[in-house]
Amino acid sequence: MLILVMGATVALQKAFVPKFGLDLAGGTTVTLSPVTANGKAPSQESLDRAVTIIRQRVNGTGISDAQVAKSNENIVIQIPGAGRDEALKLVSTTAELRMRQVLAVAAAKAPPVQVSTAAPTPGGSAAATPAASPGAASTAKASAAPSGNATPAGRALSKALTAPTPEPSTSKRATTSGGRAAKASPSASAAPSSSAAPEDTSDPLAGQDTSGIDQALLTEFRKIDCSAKDRGQGAIDDPNKQIVACSDDGSARYILDKAAVQGTEISGAQAGTDPTTGEWIVQVNFKSKGATQFADITRRITSLPAPRNQLANVLDGVVIVAPTIEEAIPGGSARISGSFTQVTATDLADQLKYGALPLKFQQSSVVSVSSTLGQDQLHGGLISGALGLIIVMLYLLLYYRGLGLIGMASLCVAAIVTFLTVDVLSHNAGFRLSLPHIIGLVVSIGITADSFIVYFERIRDEIKEGRRTLRSAVEVAWRRARRTILVADAVMFIAAVVLYFLAVGDVAGFAFAMGLTTLIDIVVVFLFTKPLMSLVARMRFFAKGHKLSGLDAERMGRTGRAEQTLQEA
Repeated sequence: MLILVMGATVALQKAFVPKFGLDLAGGTTVTLSPVTANGKAPSQESLDRAVTIIRQRVNGTGISDAQVAKSNENIVIQIPGAGRDEALKLVSTTAELRMRQVLAVAAAKAPPVQVSTAAPTPGGSAAATPAASPGAASTAKASAAPSGNATPAGRALSKALTAPTPEPSTSKRATTSGGRAAKASPSASAAPSSSAAPEDTSDPLAGQDTSGIDQALLTEFRKIDCSAKDRGQGAIDDPNKQIVACSDDGSARYILDKAAVQGTEISGAQAGTDPTTGEWIVQVNFKSKGATQFADITRRITSLPAPRNQLANVLDGVVIVAPTIEEAIPGGSARISGSFTQVTATDLADQLKYGALPLKFQQSSVVSVSSTLGQDQLHGGLISGALGLIIVMLYLLLYYRGLGLIGMASLCVAAIVTFLTVDVLSHNAGFRLSLPHIIGLVVSIGITADSFIVYFERIRDEIKEGRRTLRSAVEVAWRRARRTILVADAVMFIAAVVLYFLAVGDVAGFAFAMGLTTLIDIVVVFLFTKPLMSLVARMRFFAKGHKLSGLDAERMGRTGRAEQTLQEA
């Protein structure tokens, strides 16, 4: 039944071959070790954030089956099929945070051109069709006027703002207010009135102020597609130049001014709740130089029309948040509020803290394996496994004769269950078959056969004593051998678990294979070998002690009384 269920799973998923690790499929493995300014070990939060950033870079390239994971204080990146130079370039740059003024913003892709069929409104005006600017906090209705209008809270908003988000904080403290770009759906266009010529809605910059922006950036902005996987993650941006960037969720594109504040000027960031409104906020504190720079930029852009009154935070080449500045913010402390949840507020605080102390990494090791070498290793592993299985089967057949056939059948079932398990794990749990796994599977052939041998020897011992028939000997021997098999497998499984958690890399893969096959051994012995042995005990070939059964008097050296008992069976 187990084989049928797993086989059906494999057939339905059409996953007939397990996925292979880099040592078998070919690729590059890079191990990065963090380097901190004070020489101390980095925090787990920083490592987790670095793993997330590097994973976003790798995923953005479209490389399938790449893996990025922590290994103690190191980060291990496995990129199948990628060349050495490509992999090193992808992961070697340091993710930095910069704060830049937003000069223009639009949706990730230009919407299709639509012709308005609305009837003229009295006075020749039409209502605007606003959409949210990424990172904007809250909004009221916007008019169709080109410039932003003040909300009831006195905040200048772009006509690109969308409908309703939570009301902004009314605290008199100097704050920045903004939400995540994930909820943005920017659009710089409004529905045209009957008395005005329709705007070119295919141009993402239609109706926006493009003064002071380099023409090359305008062209790049119109062409960039931020809905693609590669949104510029890991791009090295010059803090002294204007850039085009995407939001981290791919919903918007920006033109950003030169960096006004570097992330290293942030002294800390914490997520919390506003004691007045209960909404989640992020409190950001700056160092002395950063406080001055932040006060200058907020003072300069607070009175500008949207979106130029937004300050984008760019981490690793993408915009993580772009809050609207309500007023000049001196004092070195700012608050970002808006439609945050606990999760999104904490995530933003972690991103800002990482930008304050960006980790630098040095390459501890770089290992590249060609696909040809990987195939050679795979073939070698399969051949060694097949030879090991055949040798053990021949031994069982020569030594146990008829009983050896039961052992051979059990080994075949164990091999089938092992293959199906590896295949299912590979396609559903991210498991990748590697050379250490194959070695562990080959070694475990002997461990699996040992369970059968323990059981067979107990059966023969019971018969040698001459007190039992074969049927009763099979049952009594099982009760006694079962305990021995469980104890031996438990010891092996504990050793595999300890080795797996204490070791890394190849040794951990070997331990995983050992633990997996130990569990499979128990399943096969209990659900296949024992029931099969109970069935064959009813056959005359075994019950009468045929000389090829492995239970004959000559082979077991039985006494006359023992032989008579077996004949009576």
